[in-house]
Amino acid sequence: MKTIYAFSIIPAIVVRSLTITAQQTLTLEQCRETALRNNKTAAAAEQIEAKAGYEAQSYRANYFPRISAAGAYLYSGSEVNKTLQGNYLPTYVTNPATGALDANIITMPDGSPLIGADGNPVFKEYAYFPDMPLKLNLNGTYMAGIHLEQPVFTGGKISSAYRMSRTGKEIAALNKTLTRVEIIVQTDEAYWLHLKTIEMQTVAVAFSKVVAELYRNVQDAYQAGMKSKNDVLKVQVQVNRSQLQLQQAENAIRLSKMNLCHAMGIDLSSDITVSASTADALVQITPTDEYANRPEYAILNRQIELKDHQIALTKSDFLPNVGVTANYGYMHGLELNGEPLISRASFSALLSVKIPLFHQGEGKNKINAAKADKLIMQLQRDELNEKMKLELAKTQNACNESATEVAMTARALEQAEENMQTCRNHYQAGMETLAN
Repeated sequence: MKTIYAFSIIPAIVVRSLTITAQQTLTLEQCRETALRNNKTAAAAEQIEAKAGYEAQSYRANYFPRISAAGAYLYSGSEVNKTLQGNYLPTYVTNPATGALDANIITMPDGSPLIGADGNPVFKEYAYFPDMPLKLNLNGTYMAGIHLEQPVFTGGKISSAYRMSRTGKEIAALNKTLTRVEIIVQTDEAYWLHLKTIEMQTVAVAFSKVVAELYRNVQDAYQAGMKSKNDVLKVQVQVNRSQLQLQQAENAIRLSKMNLCHAMGIDLSSDITVSASTADALVQITPTDEYANRPEYAILNRQIELKDHQIALTKSDFLPNVGVTANYGYMHGLELNGEPLISRASFSALLSVKIPLFHQGEGKNKINAAKADKLIMQLQRDELNEKMKLELAKTQNACNESATEVAMTARALEQAEENMQTCRNHYQAGMETLAN
């Protein structure tokens, strides 16, 4: 979140600097730089790229062992009390010949054992075992240790997830590039729209001056009896029309300036001017079919690559998994009859193996679904290819038509200037009236 706040401060600084200055003259490049610096979408795209990088590093950590410390303490007010009941135990004597222990039983004259009423041999002597109370106290038991986990084989799950995160990082970088391109296009459109409204105002002002002068001449001719009232009214309509066009041009300039400020991410009331002319917009477009380097196309390619990793990740869910777990810890506090029962450190290790056997076709269906997603993405890319070809052709045609229109307008301007010069010469020679 701190990084996001840092980016959000930048527009405020720029707005303040632009507001303090009475009036700033900006070139197209300066407008682009300001827009890229202040645009919140661009800042968000940078954060998305940074997030993708962090996620890639987090997935990479799964290759390495995980070590953690754990501890526990038990407080309990209850005790376990049991008693082992006493009983008579049989005795044994040592056999001098073999050294083994023989049952100390009573034998008959024939050497056979004497059998009691319960069917068991009768011993000469019995040892008495008294009752034994057992008191188990769990209160105050604690344990502490270090735990280690290391995956050995996961069916490619870790590597697939890491590759997916790397591809996601590349997609985020391409998305940032695409965002910058879109911001530049939006800024250029706002810039040239503002310049267009300025030129429209110039035309409106010139037309207003012409009809104003014309109105004065026709009014003078009317008062001299050379023109009718109808001629004056016709010119008056043109005067009103020129005033409306002038106001519309002024409103268009104000709105286009606000739109340009919005594209640059500065205050809408900033007083700015542009330092270019429409002649700077005349560029030569070379026809080309190179669209594979466009960010949209590259993003789709990376998404198809992402689907390949997704297929591998799905397969890993149905492959054997092997892992090793080790633990070294100390335990103390479990007491039996007031004496510690366990009070030592110990080491333990565990090897776990999981082999999927039967899932009723779940794995096959999931893999087929992932392959279908990849095919859908490929079809979308192919469709985008056709759309980009069509868009490129339309753009080239529009550019060529605009260049032709500019050339025709330039010739029309030359003809108009020549016609105006001819009319002026006729007027000075008395062959044409000023109103005409």
